[in-house]
Amino acid sequence: MMWVLFVLGVTGSVLFAERVLYLHRGQIRAKAFVDGIKNILAKRRIVEALTVCEETPGPVAVVVKAALLHAHDDAETMRFAVQEAAVVELPALERRLGSIAAIAQIAPLVGLLGTILGMIVTFGAFERDYATASGLAKGMWQALISTAGSLMLAIPAYLAHHFLSGRVRAVVRDMEWAGNEIMRYLTIEYAKLPPVGGPEKPVAKP
Repeated sequence: MMWVLFVLGVTGSVLFAERVLYLHRGQIRAKAFVDGIKNILAKRRIVEALTVCEETPGPVAVVVKAALLHAHDDAETMRFAVQEAAVVELPALERRLGSIAAIAQIAPLVGLLGTILGMIVTFGAFERDYATASGLAKGMWQALISTAGSLMLAIPAYLAHHFLSGRVRAVVRDMEWAGNEIMRYLTIEYAKLPPVGGPEKPVAKP
């Protein structure tokens, strides 16, 4: 059973490394990013704000971009676009977490199977009436090494899943906050901003 545990361990390590890199790339300083977008929008440069969103990785930028694309629509349309963008991003954030959780759950079962097979070898030696110390030790060694190996894999896999789930929740919180904050700004503050050239001055009458 050790080769099965080895394959599961390598697979889990690859999945964990890929998820860490993906989430690290996608997690930005949401408040600083949104404040920067607000500063750009205060100058009525919505195209520049969209460009910044496109060049910034991560779901926070995607959600903010969805709101900017509907900046001149009603609040309900904008909210629907933001929610739709968030729904699209969520599966990408949670991808492969289920596989890591499955490894954490399967590893002890594989270890239990190895333990049972080791005990079968041990009792088989008794049944054949030549239970030598070497034969008994082989069966017990197989049982114990399978149990230890499975726990050495399951515990890190469980911790990895817990760690990644926390990172995903943090990104989702940032995404929700950024979406609500940019919608509030667009519907309340941005709509009240004067045109680019400032308000038109009344022409003086002669």
